[in-house]
Amino acid sequence: MKSKEEVVKEMQLVVEQMRLDDIEENPDCENEFFTCDACGDTKSLAGSVQYGNYRLCNDCVLFAEVGFELGQIKNIEELIDAMEDKRLEADCEFLKNEQKRLEN
Repeated sequence: MKSKEEVVKEMQLVVEQMRLDDIEENPDCENEFFTCDACGDTKSLAGSVQYGNYRLCNDCVLFAEVGFELGQIKNIEELIDAMEDKRLEADCEFLKNEQKRLEN
């Protein structure tokens, strides 16, 4: 059985290759952005993955795939639930920045 570190290293390579493949197939995707359903950040489409109703950025794809591989999560909803605080943080940051922008 692979160690946690081996799984993480292996998945990092896989996920990075997915990002590079996306850019090779469609160079524009690196400059097209969306809001990740897991972390709530605005991220590049390159390397993102659609899991059912959720689109995850490349960073969160790594979390998801490592979680699946290690048996820490059974489905994508578990990751979405686990990252709720991170999304709230991102939403609050956006609102604070928007308020500052409107005040200036």
